[in-house]
Amino acid sequence: MVNAAGKFGPYNQPGPERAASVTGVGHARALPGSGQSGSELVRSRIALRVRLATLIPGDRLPDVGVLADELGISEITVRRALEGMCQDGLLDRRRGRAGGTFIAPGWDAVVALLHNEEEAASLDAFHLLLECGLVAHSSGEVPPEQLERLQALVTEMDVAEDPTRLLELEARFHLDLAETLGGSGIREFAADLLGRLCLLQPVPEPAMVRAQNRCHAELLAELGRGATDPAVRAVKAHQRARLG
Repeated sequence: MVNAAGKFGPYNQPGPERAASVTGVGHARALPGSGQSGSELVRSRIALRVRLATLIPGDRLPDVGVLADELGISEITVRRALEGMCQDGLLDRRRGRAGGTFIAPGWDAVVALLHNEEEAASLDAFHLLLECGLVAHSSGEVPPEQLERLQALVTEMDVAEDPTRLLELEARFHLDLAETLGGSGIREFAADLLGRLCLLQPVPEPAMVRAQNRCHAELLAELGRGATDPAVRAVKAHQRARLG
């Protein structure tokens, strides 16, 4: 597996020049009970990169061989996935010297047509179970300095005005939480879940994301105190805030 913090780390904060490729998204892993294929992995990881704003409409994707190497799947699987995304309207394919495969300008509108409430609810429940388990396992054993990066995200979300930035920070919080409590492998696993949810769930309103951020703050406070039950309740409260 590609190291999430290494050369191709896909979930780090963008540098001065925003990356315009899907890089280092880890090798394919099937989600339990979800039947996720390699092709679905390509879709979910591209969707997550759009949510993290390291890809935006109009950006060119890397060549098929590069994506296949990054994901640890075959080139034909990647090619089929990209073809399917082009047929759905998520990607554009252009010919010529400046050609390639690009994030479609109408990405958001197309994603809105792909929402699946039943499948999203199933994956959301699994994500909740994952985070509750990580919190219960790690509570009382997380040094305060390891929570500082998460606290910085909470603080930034408190003052962020741009809705797109809020969504990015929300996703980063859950990726960093998974890594802090479970390591880089669990971060990759959470990335699979979050990427698929980006395609299946409606985009939350800013007020909802701010309510969820209050749950983030409560979770970090309880983790810092080593209070397992209140920390787990904060994770559950986060989901209730999203469900309204």
